Amino acid sequence: MPKFTPADLDAHKAKLLAATAKKAIIKVGLNTCGDAAGAQPVMAAIKEEVAKAGLDAQIVKTGCSGMCALEPLVEVSVGGAAPTQYGRVTVEAAREIVEKHVKGGRVVEAFKVPSVGEMSSEKPVPGKQYRIVLRNCGVIDPESLDEYIARDGYQATKQALTAMTPEQVISELETSGLRGRGGAGFPTFMKWKLTRASRPGEQKYIICNGDEGDPGAYMDRSVLEGDPHAVIEGMIIGGWVIGASQGIFYIRAEYPLAIERIEKAIKQARANGLLGKNILGTGFDFDCEIRLGAGAFVCGEETALIASIEGLRGTPRPRPPYPAQKGLWDQPSMVNNVETLANIAQIVLRGGAWFGAIGVGRSKGTKVFAVTGKVKVSGLIEIPMGTTLRQVVMDICGGTSSGKPIKAVQTGGPSGGLIPENLLDTPITYEDLGKLGSIMGSGGMIVMDESDNTVELSRFYLDFSVDESCGKCAPCRIGGTQMLRTIDKIVARKGTAADIAKIRRIALTMQRGSLCALGQTTPNPVLSALRYFESEWTERLVPATKK
Repeated sequence: MPKFTPADLDAHKAKLLAATAKKAIIKVGLNTCGDAAGAQPVMAAIKEEVAKAGLDAQIVKTGCSGMCALEPLVEVSVGGAAPTQYGRVTVEAAREIVEKHVKGGRVVEAFKVPSVGEMSSEKPVPGKQYRIVLRNCGVIDPESLDEYIARDGYQATKQALTAMTPEQVISELETSGLRGRGGAGFPTFMKWKLTRASRPGEQKYIICNGDEGDPGAYMDRSVLEGDPHAVIEGMIIGGWVIGASQGIFYIRAEYPLAIERIEKAIKQARANGLLGKNILGTGFDFDCEIRLGAGAFVCGEETALIASIEGLRGTPRPRPPYPAQKGLWDQPSMVNNVETLANIAQIVLRGGAWFGAIGVGRSKGTKVFAVTGKVKVSGLIEIPMGTTLRQVVMDICGGTSSGKPIKAVQTGGPSGGLIPENLLDTPITYEDLGKLGSIMGSGGMIVMDESDNTVELSRFYLDFSVDESCGKCAPCRIGGTQMLRTIDKIVARKGTAADIAKIRRIALTMQRGSLCALGQTTPNPVLSALRYFESEWTERLVPATKK
């Protein structure tokens, strides 16, 4: 295919939309969770049955639709009818679905996905999902550039490069209120503005942070696997705004399918004039490459990530200077998380005011969460900011899997905190979660029921953070280890009230003295557990001796 010009892009989209619709469309989730659940044999069985019956059907492999607990997932639409989703599909069930639904037009009720977590497609409604970042995940073939273009793919690139100035894009981001989705919540427009203003004319870099290391978190992986071109498009627009000619994807090596699909998407974009020299004939040169991370949690911190790309040990450095002034190879660099970049094209296309109208206060837009733990329907969800924790657990995810009452919800992974059941009506915003002693983080959310113990959970997270500490600064290196030893003492029922006081002192030192956010937030799960569930700690202490 020849390289696109702006007019060619529009013409190609129109041609794709005008293509004759198939009588049936069958979609199979072939992402990491789908593969693990057995989606490949299901896909093979569907292809075999369709060919055997001579059916006019389009079979599409997609990314993650979010309902990870119900994989393998198959979606069927016949004759333009609303699609039906089938969950936990076996090879035998796949054959039955083709025979009865695709061929016979009858829904197979035994495998139909129950209606849990209603989706709002028209407007964002708290308590219902509303998809911006995940709009294409589970819908398109992530390895097809055509399918991305058919859903407005690269239209934002065309609009930014041909009809806007970099300052106008930054202005739209400011109006949108988009904040970094990697955990810190820094205003995106400010990061772009500062990097654009830094040392004009010099080599600059835009870096996609795909180093997702929180236990139970897989939001970024699913976006990279399910809609890679959306992230690339965010990189292109960001590179153009700040004056960068090079983009770098930093993805942990444990994500082979995400790496494979980003590689394919980069090659497709490059072959069609959407990456490389003279993008869309506008004179803008920009290209991307991939660097692999070795799985160090601390490399989610931007200065440690930059050190890792440079081939150095992944440890954070004091700031200032910030990466916007002195980043990769000492050049101005902008680091954005996967989810942040996946929002960019939609903001450029629909406008900052559209995005800013979603959410509450200073927490705008939507947020993707990976909901796991003792929950009936675990998986990926995307909700408007301001939705409550209770609405997520009960309305969207169906309550606890055990049927027991909810005890608490952990947000923010090992850097976050426990939120007890009586506070679950709290809106999900950066500010409200912070008041409760937790954080938004990158989007991990773990649900606990009354059988779970907060002492054991706190110890688990602390052990993870101690193991992942780079050891560069003493408060984190020594403080985390001493806190862990003290909790081990309490778990063994050998601790005293003095040990509780010691934990709090160490936590304060780590929060105030650690070099990076890993050490500063390591005490959060422990402190929140002590704040809301102190009785579970004190009941394990050695009884005080009477004088």
